[in-house]
Amino acid sequence: MYLHTINTELFKLDGGAMFGVVPKAIWNKLVPADENNLCTWAMRLLLIEDGDKLILIDTGIGNKQDAKFFSHYYLDHHNTLNTSLQALGFSKDDVTDVILTHLHFDHCGGAIARDGDKLVPAFKNAVYWSNERHWQWATNPNDREKASFLKENILPIKESGQLKFIQTPANGLEQTGVLGSAVFNKNISLRFVNGHTDMMMLPQINYNGKTLVYVADLLPSVAHLPLPYVMGYDMFPLTTLNEKKSFLKEAADNNYNLFFEHDAVNECCSLHHTEKGIRQKDTFRLSEI
Repeated sequence: MYLHTINTELFKLDGGAMFGVVPKAIWNKLVPADENNLCTWAMRLLLIEDGDKLILIDTGIGNKQDAKFFSHYYLDHHNTLNTSLQALGFSKDDVTDVILTHLHFDHCGGAIARDGDKLVPAFKNAVYWSNERHWQWATNPNDREKASFLKENILPIKESGQLKFIQTPANGLEQTGVLGSAVFNKNISLRFVNGHTDMMMLPQINYNGKTLVYVADLLPSVAHLPLPYVMGYDMFPLTTLNEKKSFLKEAADNNYNLFFEHDAVNECCSLHHTEKGIRQKDTFRLSEI
């Protein structure tokens, strides 16, 4: 098995929204904002070579929306999904599986591309993996979250016939902070969390004798490790708080490595217990594992 970082565009989001109730005087020291209160974030993907499978986790924001849409996010086009794949000697046609942690536009926008007037899978040879409960949540969105679930990113996946669902735990995860999981293959399992959005999937990978977890929006960055640092975007903040507490203890106790999707500076970190709670021990690139 080989793991590769896939860098796509950097983008900007409101710092207050990214840190919820934490005052700007605190979070601005960790992730400095510009004059418009916007902070720079990554859309960092993970590519897994596993036997005859080439598995991509998330797809970034894509490029099919109009200029008005993209003007809100100030994309830096230094890296794209295509150029990052090509740098490794791959193309989109080589990808066999796409695991979508959840269906917010910055995680699944690159799953679908425009072909003239049509919307088609960007990965024509891949199976797209979601789970049925999250799919129903995303295709029948609540009023608060519907701006993040764009139909043009989601519905064409099912229409293509390339969508499959991971079997999910039956119930009981919402209030307990206990993280259910499902097996994807012998090296990858998928953990389910519900605070950010219903049934988000966190891939957990056995790699070089270590455990790596792609933490998606449970922990957008190293700066989000303290328990109260919960995004304003999260649908159920107290659930996120419980999930973070449970997961971080497990991760620190068992020497897991974390892979960050949105941290513009840090790809990965290890954890340790401190007087202030669980914090990063070392930060490093995926290639250093």
